[in-house]
Amino acid sequence: MKYIKKNKIVALALVCLFFTSCKMLAPVSAIEKQPVPESFAVSKDTLNSAKIKWKDFFKDKNLDNLIDIALKNNIELAVTLQEIEIARNDVRVKKGLLLPSVNAVAAAGVDKVGRYTSTGAGDASTEITPGNEVPEVLQDFMLGLKATWELDIWKKLRNSKKAAYSRYLGTVEGKNFVVTNLVAEIANSYYELVALDNQLDIVKETIALQKNALEIVKVQKEAARVTELAVKKFEAEVLNSQSREYEILQQIKENENKINFLLARFPQPIVRDKTSFMAEIPQQIQAGIPSQLLINRPDIKQAELELFAAKCDVKAAQAEFYPSFTISGGVGFNAFKTSYLFTTPESLIYNLVGDLTAPLINRNAIKAEFNKANAMQLQAMYEYQKSILNGYVEVSNELSNISNLEQFYTLKNKEVQALTTAIAISNDLFKSSRVDYFEVLMTQRDALESKLELIETKKNQLIAVTNIYKALGGGWN
Repeated sequence: MKYIKKNKIVALALVCLFFTSCKMLAPVSAIEKQPVPESFAVSKDTLNSAKIKWKDFFKDKNLDNLIDIALKNNIELAVTLQEIEIARNDVRVKKGLLLPSVNAVAAAGVDKVGRYTSTGAGDASTEITPGNEVPEVLQDFMLGLKATWELDIWKKLRNSKKAAYSRYLGTVEGKNFVVTNLVAEIANSYYELVALDNQLDIVKETIALQKNALEIVKVQKEAARVTELAVKKFEAEVLNSQSREYEILQQIKENENKINFLLARFPQPIVRDKTSFMAEIPQQIQAGIPSQLLINRPDIKQAELELFAAKCDVKAAQAEFYPSFTISGGVGFNAFKTSYLFTTPESLIYNLVGDLTAPLINRNAIKAEFNKANAMQLQAMYEYQKSILNGYVEVSNELSNISNLEQFYTLKNKEVQALTTAIAISNDLFKSSRVDYFEVLMTQRDALESKLELIETKKNQLIAVTNIYKALGGGWN
């Protein structure tokens, strides 16, 4: 009867312990998700250029070779690969916590207890064999195994493992995002470099044209048809163009070094073809529908995985309020003489213990961890929403940019043609003294600026196509 009553008291205490541990949990706040628009206000066609592999997207073989080298040698990408390895090992750590921990134990020691103690008095009267009492100074040898195992009743350890695995997958998507940015950055730098080459050629042609005009002005000065002012104006224009030539040469050097840095190599010439730059037609882009961004863009997928990991962290932190059940035990041999160590059953030892523990006093720290995990979950939700919104805005901006650049290039090309014709007309009129030298100078200057802007526009068109390819989630596959 007393035994049954005692068991009821223990059971009641455990129930109180459980409910004390479970109460006063902070609620997990919910965030309303915003629906993704059905289209980019262009069409609802599901064809998507992000599915095209980068080797098929970029037609320039020199550019393809540079990207190939970068994907093998880029330092930032190498750092990202190590982050993946770190996350992979973290998963192994969390997985190992689910399994029993078994350790081999070997120990040796010496012990001398007082004779006038309960232990010493008991030992003094104990005979091992007839006529042999327990020695006063005892040695102690032990050899065995110890094991502990926390039963994952509330899925605390499993949720921690899920969070670690989700973050591991997130690092893989992070690597893909680095690849996407790397491919786009190399392509944009390459187009910048080739555009500078073409601008340099235009400046050199202009310098030759200006020098020719300068000689004509000098001849006319000798014939007293113009003054020294005209000569100096033409000389200044030549010097201005020559200074611009060196400015472009410096920009070319910096862009070459930028590409070499991305390729993780020391400065060296970049192999490129500038001849077909102005004739290159920007690739037609299929934007697909916004919901495809959730699948194609690595940064959005990474944010989604981080959100799932944060949810698992909240569940694991919540489980800290609940009682935990641990089983521990051991088996081995223990004796005060090595010769007795493996004598069975006298030297055989074993134990098995089950522990049920729950927090009672130090609950503030657990509450703080739970609130922290909850706040991080909300933060991850906001980051996920921001990544989706950012992806949509980037695509929308680049689609508009491509359309406007196409119109801008058409008009700028007509302007260049008109000014090129105007140069020849102004030179002829100047020779016949029907216009003054100022009109010739202004026409040459406007033509130079217009040609340089036309090259800049072509470069911006190619960069815009690369940027929308990246914004759609292309380049990493």
